[in-house]
This record gives sequence, structure tokens and C-alpha cells, in this order.
Amino acid sequence: MSVIWHTFDTPAAQAEAQAAAIAGRLAAAIERDGSAALAVSGGKSPIALFEALAETDIDWARVTVTLVDERIVPADHPDSNARLVREHLLVGRAAAAHFLPLVTDPADPDADIARLKHELPSLTVAVLGMGEDGHTASLFPRAEGLAEGLNPDGHQRVLAITPPAAPHRRLTLTLAMLAGAEALQLAIAGAAKRTIAEQARLDASRYPVGAFLALPLTVYWSP
Repeated sequence: MSVIWHTFDTPAAQAEAQAAAIAGRLAAAIERDGSAALAVSGGKSPIALFEALAETDIDWARVTVTLVDERIVPADHPDSNARLVREHLLVGRAAAAHFLPLVTDPADPDADIARLKHELPSLTVAVLGMGEDGHTASLFPRAEGLAEGLNPDGHQRVLAITPPAAPHRRLTLTLAMLAGAEALQLAIAGAAKRTIAEQARLDASRYPVGAFLALPLTVYWSP
């Protein structure tokens, strides 16, 4: 198992390179299988990546876009990852992609989990982020259900997680689901997050992201 680090001078250069790598993977899957699937993370950090990716010249009509995790909120809520994706990724050329939201009924997350068990495709590319507590997706340290979410042999594809400190209950893809992606990426920025990622490789029990750093993974980092 190996982790490949790509280091860039600026966040813009990081976003452009990562977008090109994702587009290449998606295009190859479309050529091979006729379709591709991309799972992305939310938050402000991926916006530059989304905007670069949206203009890449691939057959977006054959791509399903979904989320690595989502807050259990309405789709028009300011904290909705789906809203972020619709505003910054599913535009331009990428507007032709099919979007598969994780949350469709905030009042009934169990129904969404049951739906996603059947609707989630195998992933071509999954793009992770990381918080300064070492969480990735919505797999937070000390969260109830974390062990199940990080079980590499687990059968659950999606879990409901309540973060110990962050707002909103979440739905998150599990390690078992994400590890099945053809390409797994982690995008981080800043010296503090690089230090956390390096520590997590040595002490996965402290930082959930450490479980992913034990997998074949490509890290994109800029100061």
C-alpha cells in the first residue's frame, strides 16, 4: 500500500492538477465501461477544484456525481454540500452530469440510507478532504459509529453520524465503500494539515484519516 504525495506552490496549481487527474480517470472509465462515477467532498476548500473540473472536456452526460458526506439538512440550506456542488461543479460542461444526492428527506435519513444501498454506483474517483481534528468524510474522532464507519470489511455503504462538536447530523460513505474507488484522493492545504496527515500515518487510532492513509491514496497539498 502506498501514498503518493503531490506538492504544489499554490492552491490554484493544486486544483488544476487534481482536476486534470480526475478528468483523466473519468474519461478512461467512460471509454472502458460507458460510464463513470465521482464522489466529492463539501466545504469551501474544494470550490477551486470544482470550478476547474467543471470546464474539463469529458462526456459529462455519462458521469454520476455524488458526495462523500452530507449534512442532514434541506438541499437549499447554506450548509448543504449538495447546494455547493450544484453551484460550483454542476455548471458549464459538467452541468450534463447526473447528480445523486445523499440526503433527499432530512426527516428520514434511514430511508435515504436504504435508497443509497441500491443506488450508489461503484466509484471511479473519490475525493476526500480533512479537518484539523483528523476527520475525513464525516468520520469524526470519538463519534458514535466511528468503528463501523472505519471497518474495512464492513457491509454498510452509508452511515448516519452525529459529530461530537461540529453542527448537524451527517450521512457519510464508509471506509469500505470509499476504499472500493478506482482512485482515492485526499486534498489538503496548509502546514498544519500536512503535519496532521503525517502524524495520522503513524497513529491511525488517533485520527480517522489514518485509516485512509493506509490505503493506496494520492495526496494533493499546497501551502
